[in-house]
Order: sequence, then structure tokens, then C-alpha cells
Amino acid sequence: MDIIEKNKQEMMEKKVWAVLGVTQNKEKYGYKIWKKLKDNGYEVYAINPKYEEIEGEKCYDSLKDLPVKPEVVDFVVPPAISSKYVDEANELGIEYLWFQPGTVDGETIDKSEELGMKIVFHDCVLVALDE
Repeated sequence: MDIIEKNKQEMMEKKVWAVLGVTQNKEKYGYKIWKKLKDNGYEVYAINPKYEEIEGEKCYDSLKDLPVKPEVVDFVVPPAISSKYVDEANELGIEYLWFQPGTVDGETIDKSEELGMKIVFHDCVLVALDE
């Protein structure tokens, strides 16, 4: 089993997640991932400074604003924003980062690995939840 597959397995066992880039638009992945994690029994926190709440649940501006430290952060944002949140996750001691397809570039992957974080990229949480 390769390291990405191992990280993926470990992450799916974690129960407290934050989804960066949650949206109220039910057609977008930011919403679908948040909802699917919730429907599968995960404790999930929404992060997007554009919204006060999503379906009656508080939406937070950043990882630092969360009431608990999530075990996994799922990225559904452009690579430039992902990079910024890698630093914030590192400051908070969050070890697991899941980058949805299209949310990460080589520089952000390198930075995450240099910081010793456990990452998954080019893989979708929605697919993993169906496996």
C-alpha cells in the first residue's frame, strides 16, 4: 500500500473534519462533500468567509475560528487559497490534509510534505465514502 492510500485510510477513520470552501450551492462539490460527510456520521465544520451559515449550521471564516481542532481538513478551494490554509493548519497542529482534484499545485504539495503533514490529493472524498 502506498503512502497516499495509507493516509486516505487513516483519514476516513477520523471523525472530525473541516471543509474549506463550503457553499450553499447544492450543485457544487463544496456543498456535496460537506453534506456527504455529515450524512455518513462525521462531525463536519464548514469554512467559507462568504457565508454566516449553511443549512442552519454556523459557517466559519477560518480554521482558527473553529470551536474544536479538526482531525482532517478537506480542501475545495483554488490552489492559491489552499497554500495559505496549509500554513494555518500547520500552526494549529492539524496533521491530515485532503486536497480535492484541482485544489492543489506542486508547490503546495511540497510545502505540506516538508511540514510533515499527511496528505491525499487527486482523489475525491465523495468517491472514498462510496468505497
